[in-house]
This record gives sequence, C-alpha cells and structure tokens, in this order.
Amino acid sequence: MPDRASRNRTLSCTEEEIARLSREILKVNSPVSRKDIESRVMAGDIFKVAKYFPKSFVDLLILDPPYNLSKKFNGKAFRRKENEEYRRWFADLLKSLDHMLKPDATIYACSDWMTSAIIQPILEDKFFVRNRITWEREKGRGAKSNWKNNTEDVWFCTKSERYHFDVDAVKMKRRVLAPYRIMGQPKDWDQEETGNYRLTYPSNVWTDLTIPFWSMPENTDHPTQKPEKLIAKLILASSEREGFVFDPFLGSGTTVVVAEKLGRRWSGVEIDEEYLCWALKRVAAAREDPKIQGYEDGIFWERNSNFERRSETGKFGGSGADQADIF
Repeated sequence: MPDRASRNRTLSCTEEEIARLSREILKVNSPVSRKDIESRVMAGDIFKVAKYFPKSFVDLLILDPPYNLSKKFNGKAFRRKENEEYRRWFADLLKSLDHMLKPDATIYACSDWMTSAIIQPILEDKFFVRNRITWEREKGRGAKSNWKNNTEDVWFCTKSERYHFDVDAVKMKRRVLAPYRIMGQPKDWDQEETGNYRLTYPSNVWTDLTIPFWSMPENTDHPTQKPEKLIAKLILASSEREGFVFDPFLGSGTTVVVAEKLGRRWSGVEIDEEYLCWALKRVAAAREDPKIQGYEDGIFWERNSNFERRSETGKFGGSGADQADIF
C-alpha cells in the first residue's frame, strides 16, 4: 500500500487484505448459473469466460472496455489498435456478450470521442441506439496545440423496442436563479428555506459529475475510474430494483458498488485480481455506508448546489476532505 497524506482517502489494499479478499474471487472455467455468480466478482478475460455464463440473465449491461488508446492498467498494457482492428475487437466483444442479455435489456457503452466514431455503427447494427450521453470530465491535462479533451460519451442502447426507463428516478435538482411566478405563486419550482429549486428532466449532456480524486472515499488508483454518481444515473434510469446489473470490465468495482448501494443484483468480471480486491473492499464499505456523492434522498443535485444548501442550513461541517465528498 503506498504512503498517503493524512487527508488522502484513496482506497487501496494491504498485502494482508489482498491475501484475504483474493479468496472471495470466483474463477470461472466451467458453466455457471445466475445463482453462482450473483454478488460475486470474477477474475478472467471476458473473451475467454463469456461462454460459461448463462443465457438471458442481464437486465442492464454497463460496458466500459478499454478505449482505443494506449493505456496501462496496473502494469498491464492495452495498446491502441488500427481502427479496423478495434472494430473487429469490439464487434467480437458484443457477440460474446449477446447471449447473456434479456430480450428487454439495456446496454450503456462508454467511450471517448475518437472511439465513439468507431463503435457507433457497430452498436447501431447490433442494438437500438437511443441516445449518446456526453459528460464533462473536468479533470485532465491541457493541450497547447489543440482543445483540451474534456468529455466522454456513454451510448444508450437497448436490445429491443421494449425496455425499462424511469425518468423520474434521475431528475436533477437545480437552483433557480430567476424564479418566475404566476399570481404570486412559483411556476415549476419550489421555494425552500435555503433557496429556490426546480426538478428538471435529465438531458444527454451531463455537467454535474466529479471525477474521483484523493479526498473522496470512492477514489482508487485505477486510471479510468468512473464516478459513482454517473453509474447511479444509469442504474436508476434503466433497471428496476432487484434487476441484474453486469459489468464485464469491472476495474476497481464502481458498477457493483453502486448496484449494491441501490439494491440491484450484480456481478462483474475483471482481468486484474488486485482491482477485484479493491472492488470487494468497496462493496463491504458500501454495505455500511450507501451514500453516493451528489445523490441524496432520492435526488440528484447539480454540482455544488447541495453543498451550498448544507452550508446555509448549518448541516454541513468537517474538513475539506469531507466537503469534497458532497460535490
């Protein structure tokens, strides 16, 4: 475990924790049932183990594979491919996962802007593409000879014309800066003790997410970790309670952690066993504390609004590390 500053809340595992948690990891080398894999994380290459999974058990597939970029994951390298080679790779991936999906399943496929151009026609050929969500990834290096790459995409797809979508579960609570009234009464907003707020329908542009960083308890050293708030939106919109959520590139476990917090059934596959140990440690913590930053009392807040509300009511206190957890 690396040395951390006293206020650094980045999760990692000691050698003793890795030895203990490794025993909880399922190795799949023969056919398994849904019961076998529920609430389990599995070590393996999804291309090799997918054939062992049962048919039609996935309600929601969170697909966050390596983008077509050269990147190291805990010492394991994924190297950028020629576009046609990546197309074949991605098409083979979808083919290997197809039998797991229920007829009314939803699929969310993550990508960067360059990879989006490669995978869009493949997704359109295989599924019904409903939308492309673009979210602001406010972290990253600047560029001297180009625009800073500050967004990522999530493709919203369904297996068929029949699918679940709960728009009320993912409405955003925003502060109203210029409240409009009719006959003295608020129009489409609520006047609260700490200010004026409106519940708004979610769009396909998300600017309210915070990339996990050192003072947030969800943070790990995984290089491409997604925010819990992002995954929470996908799960709440596109799965019912007790629905089965599956992630074949689990990484440090964000999908299964959020699924656990939101009362869904879950399972995931990851090739790196240390990442799986982080995931298991996070799941255990989630059972003790199901809080998701930016989501409170069934409401998603725009970035910083809930922090302002807590500050005004005096309900907020603690260190800067605690404050970062609310954005």
